[in-house]
Amino acid sequence: MLPSSVSSAHFQIVPPRLTRSLWPGVFFVCLLWLGSLGRAAGESPQPLELDEFRRVLLPEVTLESAAWASPPRGGGRHVEVKGNIGGHIKFELLLPENWNGRFVMGGGGGFVGTVQNAARDSVQRGYATAGTDTGHQWQPGYLAGWALTNLEAQVNFGFLAVHRTAEVAKALIRTYYGQPAKHSYFVGCSRGGGQAMMEAQRYPKDFDGIVAGAPAFDWTGLAATMVTIARELYPDPGHLDTPVLTREALQKLQAAILDQGDAQDGLKDGVIQDPSAVRFDLGKVAGLSAAQRQAIEIIYTGARNTAGPIAPGYPRGVECDPDQWILWLTGPVPGLLRKDRVPSLTFAYGTQIFKYLVFNDPDWDYSKYDFEHFARDTRLAASFLNATNPDLSAFKARRGKLILWHGWADPALPARTTEDYYGRVLALDPAAAEFCRLFLIPGCFHCGGGPGAAEVDWLAVMVDWVEEGRPPDRLIAARRERGETVMTRPLFPYPKRAVYNGVGNPNHAESFAPK
Repeated sequence: MLPSSVSSAHFQIVPPRLTRSLWPGVFFVCLLWLGSLGRAAGESPQPLELDEFRRVLLPEVTLESAAWASPPRGGGRHVEVKGNIGGHIKFELLLPENWNGRFVMGGGGGFVGTVQNAARDSVQRGYATAGTDTGHQWQPGYLAGWALTNLEAQVNFGFLAVHRTAEVAKALIRTYYGQPAKHSYFVGCSRGGGQAMMEAQRYPKDFDGIVAGAPAFDWTGLAATMVTIARELYPDPGHLDTPVLTREALQKLQAAILDQGDAQDGLKDGVIQDPSAVRFDLGKVAGLSAAQRQAIEIIYTGARNTAGPIAPGYPRGVECDPDQWILWLTGPVPGLLRKDRVPSLTFAYGTQIFKYLVFNDPDWDYSKYDFEHFARDTRLAASFLNATNPDLSAFKARRGKLILWHGWADPALPARTTEDYYGRVLALDPAAAEFCRLFLIPGCFHCGGGPGAAEVDWLAVMVDWVEEGRPPDRLIAARRERGETVMTRPLFPYPKRAVYNGVGNPNHAESFAPK
């Protein structure tokens, strides 16, 4: 069992067995912190000079560089800090010249493997912002060979690297500006959404407000669904270039879904407003083979064994965009197949999770796996990968705020997983909407895009909730084409949904009401 990190309100303490030679550094940090208190008491604290800042010492932290970065046209100047935590966790911290007193950390995507920060552009709005590679350097981000028999790398990726980076970033912010951030936020989507949920569950004191978009939070469950679909689409690992579901079949499915379900929400506009309420009959879709119907049913059903459901599949009746489904779900994508012998991204993620994070076996064969042993086989991996705990009482107690959001038309991660999780949160705490809310976005692909209106400034929404006490009762999402807004739609907290009033302009949010 790995030693745990002990947190301080002021800086990250390294595992006890590693601290013996580091106490001089800890002492120096204490001096810096005491000095910062004096600076914070002044009327206008001044940032440290970079020469002085580069000499800052933190336990197990190496500052590799700190320099002024060239801002984009019209942007403000900022200091770009690059560093390393514990010898493996790389991070970047941006410190704006005109700081707004806030810190926001951005999440990563896939298996990460490079320093990533979904909130990096926030530095142009005055936020100090940080990102991390989660403890390994590896590309492409859909492969996980870095994790093979490396428990430290697995735990860093699972939950520890984000927490340690957050603590180090806060300490450096305090040291550089001479005062701590007044509020701290986390914003992420996909893997970053899972990181966000992990923070709320494991480290509820790290952030005041957390936004988790399209979260990959049940890694073992997602892998089960992805591998179940892979076995149906590609039963023979030696023939990954012949799809069961062709583009032609997907086009027929898309047309049938829109034909049967689009008008059921009162507006025929190419967007299924509430897929969970749509009546869709796959049996009425003409021109599909029996094998293709079976494959589509498996995509809708998800993973099961004789004990019952393991993880949900994709919502029935959601718009099927052939290009999106081929890339994520069905394949084959020639570039992926040629380069890495994977026909689609979910095929890659599902098999890589089992190979390198569950079994530590690069030769594991997805086509022969027996899901009857799933719970036993994935117990260890789930303990550091999954953020499925619905008990958010500690986060609630510190007055934290959490927004979950997911696109209904997401072909990468089933929206039903996030919907099911939020249902368990409410079952445990019926008043959870006071601090935690879910938004399901019609016509939204993975982390954005799609035929619906999906653009929301989630960071601004969260700042309003945390600092101004304005809960997100009604949000306005936009869809832009070539820089112009062509559609706006309201979003309401789950379980409410937007309903067309029958007479207004369907491209204007004012034409919709909650139901």
